[in-house]
Amino acid sequence: MTGYDSSFLELSESVALPTPTDAVAAAALRPLTYTHFSVLLDPDRRLAAATGVNIDGATLRDLGRGDDWHLDDRVPASEQAGPELYARNDLDRGHLVRRRDPVWGDIDEARRANVDTFSYTNAAPQAAEFNQSLELWNGLEDLVLEYASVNRLRLSVFTGPVFADDDPVYRGVRIPRQFWKVAAWSSAGALSAGALSASGYLLDQTPQLDDIDLSSLRAAGEPDTPPPLGPFRTFQVPIVDLAEVTGLGFGALAAADVLEPARAVRPAPAEWIELTDRGDLRF
Repeated sequence: MTGYDSSFLELSESVALPTPTDAVAAAALRPLTYTHFSVLLDPDRRLAAATGVNIDGATLRDLGRGDDWHLDDRVPASEQAGPELYARNDLDRGHLVRRRDPVWGDIDEARRANVDTFSYTNAAPQAAEFNQSLELWNGLEDLVLEYASVNRLRLSVFTGPVFADDDPVYRGVRIPRQFWKVAAWSSAGALSAGALSASGYLLDQTPQLDDIDLSSLRAAGEPDTPPPLGPFRTFQVPIVDLAEVTGLGFGALAAADVLEPARAVRPAPAEWIELTDRGDLRF
């Protein structure tokens, strides 16, 4: 398993996987490598804090989806949100690293990557019913590839939940209200033929989670009633804002942001760009 490659975009600078800026939080994570992607597992939250995947559009393969979700035997089952979270309800095991993104290269490695994406360490609870906004979220990689101007068939994508202390608890797992994504690619510049460009996004499901009192459900003996996730709102967000809300360090990605690379103030959600279709994206 090669894992995420920080030099994949073939730039003069490497593009590191985002990690917590707090040294104690960073040390607590479990780094896991898979075929063409990596996961930083938070054993306390039992979900990935961050994922990073390399996408080679020139050698992508169209393989059958399958549905063989499995625990990663390299870490204790107690540190993973496994099948018990998703049983007998409408919660979807949403891929953090999109299934098709690492499925490239020779047929054997593509098949391995396909299977690897079905590890529970790469899953997070989301709504089973996809609406237009979530479909847009899942297709952002494709849209960014269309805009990348030089090495347009290569892309690195980072995704994870936004962990908050007040996230509601369901079956022993705190359900994230938001998810973040950053796409990075090589683009032509006035003085450079291979400059790093990046763009940040946030998926918000807060209104739906606030509609239910999970503690009341447990008290009433209804632990299998899932939170009503969706519909979703998707935003294009300055990467410095993502750093603020996640506690992660994005390094060169923030400086290469096509939206607002220089802004260094606290998040202002009213200024975020809500995406309803591909025409709302800014590059």
